[in-house]
Amino acid sequence: MGESRRLEVPEGLEGERVDAALARLFGFSRTKAADLATAGLVWIDGQPVGKSGRVTAGSWLEIELPEPPPAVMIIPELIAGMTIVHDDDDIVVVDKPVGVAAHPSPGWTGPTVVGGLAGAGYRVSTSGAAERQGVVHRLDVGTTGLMAVAKSERAYTSLKRQFKERTVNKVYHALVQGQMDPLRGTIDAPIDRHPQAEYRWAVVTDGKPSVTHYETVEAFRHASLLEIHLETGRTHQIRVHTSAMRHPCVGDLTYGADPVLAKRLNLLRQWLHAVQLGFEHPGSGQWVEFTSPYPADLQHSLDEVSAT
Repeated sequence: MGESRRLEVPEGLEGERVDAALARLFGFSRTKAADLATAGLVWIDGQPVGKSGRVTAGSWLEIELPEPPPAVMIIPELIAGMTIVHDDDDIVVVDKPVGVAAHPSPGWTGPTVVGGLAGAGYRVSTSGAAERQGVVHRLDVGTTGLMAVAKSERAYTSLKRQFKERTVNKVYHALVQGQMDPLRGTIDAPIDRHPQAEYRWAVVTDGKPSVTHYETVEAFRHASLLEIHLETGRTHQIRVHTSAMRHPCVGDLTYGADPVLAKRLNLLRQWLHAVQLGFEHPGSGQWVEFTSPYPADLQHSLDEVSAT
């Protein structure tokens, strides 16, 4: 077990949410405080309490801090299929293949973008946690396409700001089951960890604000090709939102896709690709934009769907 901490709730926090009170009393981020409460590691006067519970002045707020995760190492290696789309003194933009994580993490032993860049001799920004230095945004292991990595410190600061302010143009194409109704629209639904499945995310009432804009590019008999613009960048956002609309990404068995259709298309992952990425260049200040074609497995699946 980790370290335990216990403090009396002062009058000034009377009626505050548990996650907000934790953040103020113990100096955590609101997100970390909420995660601790969700994990069942927070008690008020000896009784477990969730993140949205309320505290009472004079009660005792207790937390159990879990053991820190073991350090993860960046393993330099050359990654087949990972191509460099753009490279200069400030940024490197890669076209990430399937089966590659953005950076090392506990439990992941496969290849990573940062490991691939290190193996190819690239030096990136030292900003950020040790295992994800230079990383300003991520793609799922099973999602392919464009990913920018900061090489200079000014690039890291600039790109993090642009992603936070939502000025980056992130465009994805997704093949989803069925036809969206309406054909274009906005999905505005909060996302947080799934209440029962730790490895999944879900639309939940008190989740983080999450906004996805979509437009149907082409409708087929069994599926639709969507162009998607992300206003926010939550984990699994597109996969969660399309699944919540009962139109999961084709092949995305984690979020309810039809396994029969996936097998017929010989698709072993979700049909989701980051096709376009645009932002203000951290060095020149000019707008830059990059594009990526569909990889072979997605193109084959799309051809099969369009032929039926």
